[in-house]
Amino acid sequence: MKLEDAIKTAIEFETKVTANYDEAARKTADAVGKRTFETLAREEQGHIAYLRSRLDEWQRTGHVTAASLETAIPSAAKIKEGMKKLRAKNAKKAPAATAASESDFLQRALSLEVETSGFYKKMVAELDPEGQRLFQRFVEIEEGHVAIVQAQIDAVTGLGFWFDVQEFSLEAE
Repeated sequence: MKLEDAIKTAIEFETKVTANYDEAARKTADAVGKRTFETLAREEQGHIAYLRSRLDEWQRTGHVTAASLETAIPSAAKIKEGMKKLRAKNAKKAPAATAASESDFLQRALSLEVETSGFYKKMVAELDPEGQRLFQRFVEIEEGHVAIVQAQIDAVTGLGFWFDVQEFSLEAE
């Protein structure tokens, strides 16, 4: 795949994920769940803007720089570490009753994030060094997204609450 096509495809992936989070934020009744979906939607919107700027640069110059790309989501390792603490602390709590739509949005989000992450990994493996540099940061970020969505699923189905606890924050540390 050519770099320009890869960037356009990445924008399509990010647009699908954003739409899922936007819809979930609108339809989720739980305040913390709504905040989580809104945070993820903003994050994905930022990815779209970043990719559009990289596409514009590519189309103007024939080159693309991998400018800094920030994330509000902790790393996958930090999320997994926090989930271990939550599981240990809350092992005896009963699962929360969650609206089916919230679980559906989370399952859909997990599927989209895994698919998107796989695309970025493939681009890092197949593109030239310029493209690899562009997409490598997305691999790291998307792994964090996969981990946080999976952790949300675990929290909703097994811990009895969303990430509204001290051990976790959707703010970068």
